[in-house]
Order: sequence, then C-alpha cells, then structure tokens
Amino acid sequence: MKKARTLKTKAEFSARDFLVKYGFILVTLISFISFFSTQDTFRLSTTFFSMLKYTSVVAITGLGITFSMAVGGLDLSVGAMAGMAVTLSAMTMVIYDKSAVVAVVLVLLAGVLIGCLNAFLIVVLKIPDLLATLASMFAIMGLKLVPVKGQSVSSGMMMQDGTTAPGKFTDTFLKIDAGQLGPIPYAVILWMVLTVACWFFLTRTTWGRAMYAVGSNPEASLLAGINVKRYRALAYILSSVLASISGMILASRIGQGDISAGNSLLLDSVAVSLVGTSVLAMGKPNAWGTALGAFLIGVVITGLTIAGFPYYGQDVVKGAVLLLALIFSFTLSRKKSRFISAV
Repeated sequence: MKKARTLKTKAEFSARDFLVKYGFILVTLISFISFFSTQDTFRLSTTFFSMLKYTSVVAITGLGITFSMAVGGLDLSVGAMAGMAVTLSAMTMVIYDKSAVVAVVLVLLAGVLIGCLNAFLIVVLKIPDLLATLASMFAIMGLKLVPVKGQSVSSGMMMQDGTTAPGKFTDTFLKIDAGQLGPIPYAVILWMVLTVACWFFLTRTTWGRAMYAVGSNPEASLLAGINVKRYRALAYILSSVLASISGMILASRIGQGDISAGNSLLLDSVAVSLVGTSVLAMGKPNAWGTALGAFLIGVVITGLTIAGFPYYGQDVVKGAVLLLALIFSFTLSRKKSRFISAV
C-alpha cells in the first residue's frame, strides 16, 4: 500500500514537473499545430515570415523589458520610447530632409538619453521604477507631439509656414522592414541577432550575471562588491535603446510618423517578457523565453485573423493562452515546491 502511494506521488511529481518545465512550449506547439492543420493560408511560407516580421517589433521591445526585469524592475516607458522613435525618424527625414543614417543615429541617441533619464530617476533620485518610468512614459508621449504640433508626419505634408515638407522616407530606411535576405525579412534577422546578443550578454558575461544577481538580491550583491547602481542604470539604458530600435522598424513599416504609433506596445511587450520566464522553468527573465513568448502571440493573432475571428475578441483569446502559460510557470511550480518540502 505504501509502495503504491509512493509510485502515485512520484508519477504526480513527474507529470507536474514536466508541465512546469515544458508547459509553455507545449502551449506554443499546440497553438501552431492547430492553426497549421485547419487553415490553408497559415501553411504558406509567406504567412509564416510575415507573422515573424510583424512580431519582431513586440519581441525586440520585450527584450528591453527583459533587461529591466533582470535587475528586479520594470520599464513602463518602452512603448512611448518606440513611439518617439517613429516621430523622430519621420521628422529627421521628412521635415529636415536628412539621410537614413542620420535618422538611425539620432533615434539611438534619443534611446540612450531616455534610458539615462530613467536611470537617474530610479538610481540617483531613488524613485520606484514603476513610478519613474510611468512619469517618463507620459512625458515622452507628450514631448513627441510638441515639435509636430500634434499631427502625424508624412511625405508631402503641409508645414506650418504653408510650404511642403522637403524630404521623404528614404528607400534605405524603408528597407529596414521591407527588405529581405532570401525569404527572411531584415526585421526578423535583426530580431534574431538581438535575441542572441541579449542571451549571450545575460548568460555568458560577467555583466549579465551581475544583473541577475542584482535582481535576485540587491543587498547581497552590494555586499559581494557588485556596483548595484551601475548595473541597474545599464539595464534601463539598454531597455530604452532596444525600444528605440523597435520604433525604427515600426516607422519603416508604416512609412510615416504616426503620432499614435507604439501606444499599444507596452502591454504586449510586458506580456511576452513575463510569459518568457516560464520557458523550461527558468523562473527568471531571459532572451529566448521572451522570443518564444512573442512567437506565441504572433501565432495566436495570425491564426485568429486568418480564421476570421473578430478583432475585438482576439485579446480575450490571447489573454487566455498567456494565462495558461503563466499557470505552468507560477501556480504549478509553487505546488511542486510544496510537494518537495512535504516529502
């Protein structure tokens, strides 16, 4: 009898352990296979790469969130920063008639400056990260409207003095999203390169391991000789720079400085970063988990769109799928821990 109970508890542990470790991957596979087997259009390679291309913006923004989460914080200004990148790119090329290179440099510099501002508020002034980045978010959303008088920037637009804007989005800049290497869009290649770079930085360098240490226990890290302030500041700078990169991809995609661009990025990027912690039961923010979380969202949205599911109901399904993945990561993992302690 005792042996039977032991075998049962071991089986229960094995099943729960499997779900905790591979549940998120299982949800992703089931979602992909379901749409692949029921929707003809979903099977096309063009659909697959288009899905990855449109997911790249959320994924790269999510990588920025991953850095802030690694040091125990959360950057709420990433969506606003991406929107600022869209407006700044358009202003540089359309209003001031500068090249794509100048636009890229200015956008990256803006990302660094906003990251430094967040770091100053959080590290120096010791404002809680959620409040500091929330304030930055509103400030950035308002600031991007001032130079363009609240209107979107597009080629051939009428200026305030009655003249026509002299510049346009250059072909080089538009290729950031429209260009391809074989069947693979440049945006997807950039996403994969940044994912590998972030993974390497966080897991294979002293700086990345120090960030995880700071996020896990800042007091112990400080006693161990780690410059906690430096690593927290770096995390928010990297977060803002990655958001600016995603904004440039978005600007290249829409071909104009839409003042509403980037407004919906925050929730999706936070979602993919949080869900990514459940990949292989890592229990911490990580680059590959974020990438897989973005892929899952891309699969769900693309599949539902092809199936003709109403747009106003897609967020409900997306939220349900993400909630299921989070259950694997948090609820089941806590139960596993109680089981282990009881044994």
